[in-house]
Amino acid sequence: MAAGQPSRAVADVNSHEHYESKANHAGVVTDAASIPSHQLGVKPLGNRYLSNAPNARASVGTWAMMPDEMLTVILEHFGKSDLIRLGSTCKFLYAFCHLDEIWKALFLQLPPEVSRALRWRGTWRRTLMNLNKESEAIVDCSNVFSDVLHRPFACSNINLRQFIRNIPKANQIRRFDNLTYEQYAERWTEQPFILTKCIREWPVTSTWTIDQLLSDYAELDFRAEAVDWTFSRYCEYMRDNIDESPLYLFDRKFAEKMGIKIGKDAGSAYWRPDCFGPDLFEVLGRERPAHRWLIVGPERSGSTFHKDPNGTSAWNAVIQGSKYWIMFPPAAQVPGVYVSQDSSEVTSPLSIAEWLLTFHQEARQLPECIEGICEAGEILHVPSGWWHLVVNLESGIALTQNFVPQSPSLNLLSEVLAFLKDKPDQVSGFDKDVANPYELFIGRLRSEHPEVLDKALEVVDRKSGKKRKWDTAVGRDEEAQESGGFSFGFGGDDEDEIP
Repeated sequence: MAAGQPSRAVADVNSHEHYESKANHAGVVTDAASIPSHQLGVKPLGNRYLSNAPNARASVGTWAMMPDEMLTVILEHFGKSDLIRLGSTCKFLYAFCHLDEIWKALFLQLPPEVSRALRWRGTWRRTLMNLNKESEAIVDCSNVFSDVLHRPFACSNINLRQFIRNIPKANQIRRFDNLTYEQYAERWTEQPFILTKCIREWPVTSTWTIDQLLSDYAELDFRAEAVDWTFSRYCEYMRDNIDESPLYLFDRKFAEKMGIKIGKDAGSAYWRPDCFGPDLFEVLGRERPAHRWLIVGPERSGSTFHKDPNGTSAWNAVIQGSKYWIMFPPAAQVPGVYVSQDSSEVTSPLSIAEWLLTFHQEARQLPECIEGICEAGEILHVPSGWWHLVVNLESGIALTQNFVPQSPSLNLLSEVLAFLKDKPDQVSGFDKDVANPYELFIGRLRSEHPEVLDKALEVVDRKSGKKRKWDTAVGRDEEAQESGGFSFGFGGDDEDEIP
């Protein structure tokens, strides 16, 4: 068998049936049949021009001067009682004061001991008001026309299947049974792929389900974005919520909390796949940054476009459920994603659903676009620097880990070294007592892998030398910067790493 060749490629068969989508007046692809009527009857703004009914906005007096977006910003500063009183004045303001994202923000402001005492009741509003669904008054707001109110509702009811059908053959993520470390190191460290048989021997693949975790760890606290909930409470939320972006259980201390062992010793729950080889961040021992997480979430939960922290690579293993991934190489311009000049800030749509509805069709046409579905029992490789969005197609469990692979070129190690050195304000995951992650990593590598470090630093120097020459060629030198003069530059691959 030739070096670098996988043992057997598995065809990524695109067997999904043909699906015809429709575009609305704004050019946003929708699946009209999958979106029910709004609970209050609120309609998109464009429907106002087709309606003979009185416009509810005409009844709000001075409030009518404000755009809908400004109104929601103002309401974010209201308390529970204020929202109830203002909402009782007219249907238009009732609909806005009913917006669940506003009530979610109120919930998150509560002291933990207060919020933990509240029973989850399907929406943030009902939870804060301690209302059963059957007890909640539903006011007819069918003459309220607002994209600001209807968009999050539509996003929370999208049919995700419309986005995974007919994946172009050229876009499909490569799939293999397995890879050896030699094959991975030679050819695949900088490419996404899915392995279908790599984790079959992990005990958790046959024992972990959401129901089983609920049975074993019901009263254990886990981190789910901005809240710390027991697993039983998170499951209540997961099975009954209307959020546009459902809370994602993403806990880095799960192994310690659950008392599970990781490794190939007897009784271990799972281990790092052999194909990814040595993880150079292991030289940091207990001082290494956060690097492994338990992930649990409902359909529609996931992560919007980002790059993994500190220039690391990652693997993501699906234990239950399935995930849709769409990915772009480091230098690609992802539709709808805007990066600041120093790469420290990323601006994109607020939710996964909004990006899918607005930009997915355009993104799929780009030659750099890579996409695919990772099923239960499969593992996906995320190369360093790659943009990726991932969404759960159903409720599920996953395990993920970030790492620094050792490849013959040492290109990926050089990326991590450059990131730690040049972007200290973007470095994340280290304990506060680690004052200089770059110097710490350099010191440990020099002690344990001196030859690897020397070669990697040579790669860093070559890359930075090319960058300095380019900056000089386009006039982006220190003198120009100090004078405040205009400079022009396209930027390069080394400048667009996002943590």
